[in-house]
Amino acid sequence: MNNNYTLLIIEDNPDNYYLMNFLLSKHNFNIIGANNGLDGIKIALQKVPDAILLDIQLPEMDGYTVAVELKKQKSLKNIPIIVVTSYAMPGDREKALASGADGYIEKPINPETFVSEISQYLKPK
Repeated sequence: MNNNYTLLIIEDNPDNYYLMNFLLSKHNFNIIGANNGLDGIKIALQKVPDAILLDIQLPEMDGYTVAVELKKQKSLKNIPIIVVTSYAMPGDREKALASGADGYIEKPINPETFVSEISQYLKPK
């Protein structure tokens, strides 16, 4: 897949970040990263990525709060937010979607399907 999509990954676990970055970069996605929610919001406002991959368990501000804040921003309200999380208890998906997320992917991610799962949320360029 050849594309010019830029994705922001907001993830504090270096191993999880590395895996997502590796899989997506291999498919020509441009990746920018943040390891906490506050930085993620700042970077999103500066760069306006094509999609945001968001962990729920983050330092300082959890992913639900980050999603709410991102969707409040006029320049970001139409940017898809895909929650990528190990929070997989009943109700977690609904809570993520209610906070403004457009998608929900459970960790551990499946390397075989991850890129296509992300791609379904991207608008054609």
